[in-house]
Amino acid sequence: MWAAEKSVAYLNQHAKPHSLGRCAEFVRLAIEAGGVKLIHHFSAKDYGSSLLRVGFKSIDHPITHFTPGDVAIIQPIPGHPHGHMTMYNGRIWISDFHQPHGLYPGPTYRKLKPRFDIYRYQLVIAAPPGKTLLHGVQLA
Repeated sequence: MWAAEKSVAYLNQHAKPHSLGRCAEFVRLAIEAGGVKLIHHFSAKDYGSSLLRVGFKSIDHPITHFTPGDVAIIQPIPGHPHGHMTMYNGRIWISDFHQPHGLYPGPTYRKLKPRFDIYRYQLVIAAPPGKTLLHGVQLA
């Protein structure tokens, strides 16, 4: 089980004022501080499959509300071949640094607005045959 509050606290504590070019490492370590182990990737853009394996789900666009612990994976742009990975702390997006201007980490990203995916942890609890529970609520 993953604890978003532990991941957010870790990221809040370890993020720097400016980018170090280590977004995937910082966000991965924060996620792992919350209790799940991710497969390591060289590029931020490749972490979607690792998130899916540990219980995160891709959220359909358009997204009108973010929740603490949501993870965004942003596709590459010229000059940034590895893309970007960041987590929402309930107020702002944080990667290896505090992102005061929103989801996109810098002016070129904000200008080009590349595609991104949002991943949100979805705890699925075992249920009787034919039933599915999500966060303890019976769905079917």
